[in-house]
Amino acid sequence: MMYTDVSRGRNMAKDPAVVFFQGKYYMYYSAAPGLDGDGGWDIGIAVSHDLEHWEKVCDIAREGEWELGGICAPGALVYDGKVHIFYQTYGDWLHAAICHAYSEDGIHFIRNQTNPIVRAEGDWNNHRAIDADVVEFQGMLYLYFATRDPKGEIQFQGVTRCPLDGIFARENWQQCCTEPILKPELSWEQQCIEAAATIVQDGKVYMFYAGAYNNCPQQIGVAVSEDGIHFSRLMDHPFLPCGKPGEWNASESGHPYVFRDLDNRIYLFFQGNNDNGQSWYLSKTEIGFCHGMPYIIG
Repeated sequence: MMYTDVSRGRNMAKDPAVVFFQGKYYMYYSAAPGLDGDGGWDIGIAVSHDLEHWEKVCDIAREGEWELGGICAPGALVYDGKVHIFYQTYGDWLHAAICHAYSEDGIHFIRNQTNPIVRAEGDWNNHRAIDADVVEFQGMLYLYFATRDPKGEIQFQGVTRCPLDGIFARENWQQCCTEPILKPELSWEQQCIEAAATIVQDGKVYMFYAGAYNNCPQQIGVAVSEDGIHFSRLMDHPFLPCGKPGEWNASESGHPYVFRDLDNRIYLFFQGNNDNGQSWYLSKTEIGFCHGMPYIIG
């Protein structure tokens, strides 16, 4: 699979999130501005019947003052017969925050009246929150986000949680950390850990994450937690590295998303390019677990 969005005059699709809903697969992703830079970022929707062939349906129209500058980087969840997306605002760098919306058909979304629902709290960060990913764990909804140190230089992970009530109102989120739950420490991670992609396996939360900023190169690592808050790396090298020179993902393999299909097969979606971000494509690889360790199949 390689998918990109050509609707704005360039090959550009980033930040995938995939669900199965009402008999087909929906992929939500970041759709970039046109070549002239006008229009801002939006969330595109593509559908598929086989996870291989995708067709764009539309973009999600922006609503309200928080979304005027753009929206992007969605996480997605099917809960109580609805698709819920958790996405970031764009355009006001320091005030980037996480919003929530839900849909009964996978295409038309109703906004949470308490948006934005999540910003980073505490003096250890600069209060912005981006790259939302959500997972059901121990009867709660855990939301992972990226934020930065007060100087805005180092990007790392935080986590908050909320009751599984389907409302997900701002006042019900409780931040679970007073420091980063995962920060860059390995040489290949450079100054950035972002884009958490989580899945519950054997009672633990596995987090696939993007290490290093885009095209530096960004590559994908993996960590695990027994409580959804405290994470330990499973390896000191990238789980999914960037491609070799000349390959489609030579500039990076980044911003992962983990999807478990109805047959229990698990797919790691990710973005890549080989031109330092002039284009972006989305692809996937199947993964499995053996004795608590993930591995790439095939």
